[in-house]
Amino acid sequence: MIPSLLKPHPEVWVYLAASPLSWLTLTLVAYLVADRISIACRRHPAANLVAVAAALIILALKATGTSYDTYFAGAQFIHFLLGPATVALAVPLYRNLERVRATALPIAASLCVGSLVAIASAVGIARLLGASHEIVASLAPKSVTSPIAMGLSEKLGGAPFLTASLVIATGVFGAIILTPLMRALRISDPAAVGMAAGLASHGVGAARAFQIDSTAGAFAGIAMGLNGALTSLILPLLRPLLGL
Repeated sequence: MIPSLLKPHPEVWVYLAASPLSWLTLTLVAYLVADRISIACRRHPAANLVAVAAALIILALKATGTSYDTYFAGAQFIHFLLGPATVALAVPLYRNLERVRATALPIAASLCVGSLVAIASAVGIARLLGASHEIVASLAPKSVTSPIAMGLSEKLGGAPFLTASLVIATGVFGAIILTPLMRALRISDPAAVGMAAGLASHGVGAARAFQIDSTAGAFAGIAMGLNGALTSLILPLLRPLLGL
C-alpha cells in the first residue's frame, strides 16, 4: 500500500534523495526540543511549540549566517506537507459528524461572524494605521491556514511569505491567550472553546485546543477547515468593499 501512495509524487522522493537534509533535520530537532520544553512547562500556553521551535531555528540561522532561502530550500518538504495536512482536516469533521449536525446553526453563525470579523478587523486596523496596499492584502487572510492564506494573499496583491509570517504570529498569539481568555469569559464548553481556537488561530490554535480537550481539538479542526473554505469564497467577493 505504501509504495502505491508514493507513485503520484515521485519528485518528492527524488528531492529527498538528492538534496541535503540538514535544514529538514534542524526543523524536526527544533520541534522535538520545543515539545520537551513545553512538557517541562506542563504545557503552559506561553511555552508554545511553534513559537519556541521558530525561535530555535532563527537562532540557528543567525549563528550560522544562513539565509532564509537556503533554509527553505532544504526544509521545503515540510512545506509540501501543509497541503495534505489541510485536506486531512476532513477527518475530525467526519468523526464528529453527528454532533456537528446537532449544532449546525450555532456552528454556521459563529463561522460567519468569526470569518467576517477576522477579515474586517485586520483590514480596518491596518488602513487606520496607514498600511500600504500590499500589507493590507497580506493581512486580510491571516486567520486561515497557511496554504489557503498564501494563495489568497497572492491573488489580492499581497506578499505570500509576509502572509505566512502573519498567519504564524496570529496562531501563536491566539494559542497563548486562548485558555486565560476563555476563563475570563467563563466559557467552558469544549466545543465553543475549540470553535474559537480554530476560527481565530487556525492550526496553531487547534493544536492548543487538543492539549486542552479532545472535543475542543476536534471542533477547532472543524472550524479551521470550514473557515478556510468560507474565507476563500467571501474574501474575493468582499474585495471591492475592502478596497483590495
